[in-house]
Amino acid sequence: MSTPLLSARGLGKKFGAVVAADDLCIDIAAGQRLSIIGSNGAGKTTFVNMVTGYLKPDEGCIELDGQDITQLSHQRIAGMGICRSFQIPQLCLELTVLENLLVAVGAADGRLSLWRPAGNKLWRERAQVLLEKFALQADANRQVLELAGGVRKLLDIAMALARAPRLLLLDEPTSGVSADEKFPAMERVMEALQGEAATILFVEHDMDIVARFSERVIAFYSGRVIADGPPAEVMANLEVRRYITGEK
Repeated sequence: MSTPLLSARGLGKKFGAVVAADDLCIDIAAGQRLSIIGSNGAGKTTFVNMVTGYLKPDEGCIELDGQDITQLSHQRIAGMGICRSFQIPQLCLELTVLENLLVAVGAADGRLSLWRPAGNKLWRERAQVLLEKFALQADANRQVLELAGGVRKLLDIAMALARAPRLLLLDEPTSGVSADEKFPAMERVMEALQGEAATILFVEHDMDIVARFSERVIAFYSGRVIADGPPAEVMANLEVRRYITGEK
């Protein structure tokens, strides 16, 4: 049996009396496109934060290709190929779209100079590829503070992709995007990720988005996994219907 790309074993995390992770055991194979669902406080973001190194578990271990990464910094983990976008995009608002991408590409290269972020031809070429992938060419020279929420979200994901990650975690990729824009925005993201080697895991509240764009769904409730499988199977699960989707 092949080694999972990511393996989490016995993860536990408490915040005072609140249990955010309760003996979580999750394996993710390379090349999967999966989502995590659950109500607020179910432990979804806690899991993502532990996997990416922004939060350390109280118990358990996390392995990337069989290597223990549990106690590594988020910078080290990103350098090993686990990257994320954020529910609220982490962007430099005063910089342009292109400048933000150049900073991300330079950081991925490990030789970023904040004084000369645009001075490397290879960085510019990679930034241009990302602009095209996410259809951001028309916004390249606009300051981020001028952009709508959906465009900022696309830029945040493009910046995460600048590191050529092996595992890309998207935290609520359609949050802040209008109902009319959510499907086109997600289609654009998935089209941009085609041809990339990244395994994709996204946290999402919108069940229509989950059903359309996931091949596997993991359902969280009270820090535990209550269902794991194909979208239709998970959506039909009685605990999922009771605790997450609110169906009878």
